[in-house]
Amino acid sequence: MAALTPQEIVRLEDGVLVLLDQRRLPAERVENRYPEWQPVVGAIQTMVVRGAPAIGVAAAYGIAVAARQGRAEALAACNGLAAARPTAVNLGWAVARMREEIEAAPDAELVTRLDAASSALHRLEVERCEAIGRHGAALLPSGARVLTHCNTGALATGGYGTALGVIRAAYARDPQLTVWVDETRPLLQGARLTAWELEQEAIPATLITDSMAGWLMRRGEVDAVITGADRIACNGDTANKIGTYGLSVLARAHGVPFYVAAPTSTIDAGLAGGDAIPIEHRDPGEVRGSSAPADVPVYNPAFDVTPADNITALVTETGVHRPPYRLG
Repeated sequence: MAALTPQEIVRLEDGVLVLLDQRRLPAERVENRYPEWQPVVGAIQTMVVRGAPAIGVAAAYGIAVAARQGRAEALAACNGLAAARPTAVNLGWAVARMREEIEAAPDAELVTRLDAASSALHRLEVERCEAIGRHGAALLPSGARVLTHCNTGALATGGYGTALGVIRAAYARDPQLTVWVDETRPLLQGARLTAWELEQEAIPATLITDSMAGWLMRRGEVDAVITGADRIACNGDTANKIGTYGLSVLARAHGVPFYVAAPTSTIDAGLAGGDAIPIEHRDPGEVRGSSAPADVPVYNPAFDVTPADNITALVTETGVHRPPYRLG
């Protein structure tokens, strides 16, 4: 078994965006092809591709696809893709970089320039995650029992991983490391995707329900918590998958270090604090499923915000940052 390559997750192939359908994992590997940009919006919204860095990469490739129809279509793709999901700032960051290329490229070079720019953005995000792994691995003690939430590996980032990248790098140095994997309700990104990615690399992992984390900490069986992020405010407040805030509170109560790993593309330089981070609310059916009464009201925010005071350190490609955070 081997880790997914970046091109297996997301790539541009003969002018068509190809995405590994993450909804179908781990049962089967299915690739979806997008010769036009408009369905890419739906792919991001329905989580064919997910994870803050990965949706930025997918959007960049989607804009390159649109360039085949001309400058106006590429600009329309920028607007449409930027609005696909509201919380992850990487999406807007990637679109802004592609918009700059559109505005700078001569007509005759538009497709070539955007193809190159989207590929370069993809490589950059992978390189950033590899650097995050190197910096973050040093934070974990020998034989660490690490708890992680949601999916922050190659699938979520287009190639290596943020929090899971730290775990990968730490395990390469210390094969005694083990991982507790939160299932991550309601869409089970931990159970379906993180557990599968760790299995591919033979990294020892145990799946738990989200509600078990506090008990494990109480028993002294967690040495560190590490998560990713979808948006980081300048003061260090961090939006991530729903349930992250609760983990940070539990970690603080039990004296367990709580780390956040993310590339600098996740930092929102225009946002002073986390209260202003837009929180996506998703389909009630994701929570209701087939078990609850069909008409029961459902509250389904996809993300929550962890205050900087609960974060022991932030790990980016530039290094380990500790409070007080002054980012952006």
